[in-house]
Amino acid sequence: MIHSLFIINSSGDVFLEKHWRSVISRSVCDYYLEAQRNNPNDIQPVIATPHHYLISIQRGGVSFVAVCMEEIPPLFVIEFLHRIVDTFQDYFSDCTETIIKENYVVIYELLDEMLDNGFPLATESNILKELIKPPNILRSIANTVTGKSNVSDILPSGQLSNIPWRRSGVKYTNNEAYFDVIEEVDAIIDKSGATVFAEIQGYIDCCIKLSGMPDLTLSFMNPKLFDDVSFHPCVRFKRWETERVLSFVPPDGNFRLISYHVSSQSIVAIPLYVRHNLSIKSGEQGRLDLTVGPKQTLGRTIEGVKLEILLPKCVLNCVLVANQGRYNFDTVSKILHWDIGKIDPAKLPNIRGNISIATGANTSDLNPSINMHFMINQLAVSGLKVNRLDMYGEKYKPFKGVKYITKAGRFQIRM
Repeated sequence: MIHSLFIINSSGDVFLEKHWRSVISRSVCDYYLEAQRNNPNDIQPVIATPHHYLISIQRGGVSFVAVCMEEIPPLFVIEFLHRIVDTFQDYFSDCTETIIKENYVVIYELLDEMLDNGFPLATESNILKELIKPPNILRSIANTVTGKSNVSDILPSGQLSNIPWRRSGVKYTNNEAYFDVIEEVDAIIDKSGATVFAEIQGYIDCCIKLSGMPDLTLSFMNPKLFDDVSFHPCVRFKRWETERVLSFVPPDGNFRLISYHVSSQSIVAIPLYVRHNLSIKSGEQGRLDLTVGPKQTLGRTIEGVKLEILLPKCVLNCVLVANQGRYNFDTVSKILHWDIGKIDPAKLPNIRGNISIATGANTSDLNPSINMHFMINQLAVSGLKVNRLDMYGEKYKPFKGVKYITKAGRFQIRM
């Protein structure tokens, strides 16, 4: 069980603390801050102290540190901390130090409802929004004048039901169900263009605005693609195990239905290629030539293409010509940024030119690499396709839509 929560900014100051079972001194955060100073880029998620366990996450430049007095499954606490941040983002559109400070009252109200005596209670956004109204200007003025708070006097209708994620009596003029199938490609490509490592992290985000209490069934053309799945609590797991279909009564509004993983390298199609040539000689000018092109995109356009080229430390400057997009070179970090945008297959983006090398630099052992960012609409690179969506329990016909998006995750090309 969780005893206390401390929220720490990037300067190491505790700017919010919340206690549920007992008041724990904020000096316990010194153990976390010491670990942060020793290794700021890789902080241990679980830190054992003589009398406490500190379990932490970092999001948006802010650290959330939960304090437990006894051993507890750490993933349980980490998942709960992420749920807190997701709730803050849902309420306030972001979760930064400034936004938290501007909404102290609502945040303390949310934390009171989300955890009861150290155990998670209400973590569904639908239930929380019935309990605590999201802040807006008119409500803030009215609360200031009348002295009321955002907390509702009535218990949410779904709180005591066996479907706690959906409130009762939902009504819409237009009944809609939208599904976004989003896949992120993680890959490492070697110098010759061969794939060293490739996998897909995917998820299906939903926006459901349906009246009443609909019961949905979502089926796929090729459900065997999934290697590892994680479901929203609304999904009936037995039905998935036996029939490989998603059967669920959906929450009202936006939620993540399923996260999945595709690790079979033969399935992962690399959607673009980079032809690269970097020649460096000690004490002389080097040459750089890069060309980017589409590959296995089924005719879809690749958009939002950006390259971060990590050049060797011996490079002083770059004088390049790009036939598309803009580039800039950071002389401190030695990173060349090339923002291409959309790729036109008829005229492939190219950047070439000279690079200045420091005199006497050792150029024998250089390992430059390229980090890529891109997005392809209406394509799921794994080949996943939604077969159909059926609705039971209601008589109206909803409007249904599915959108596919492929994005770059950790996508690196070695030069």
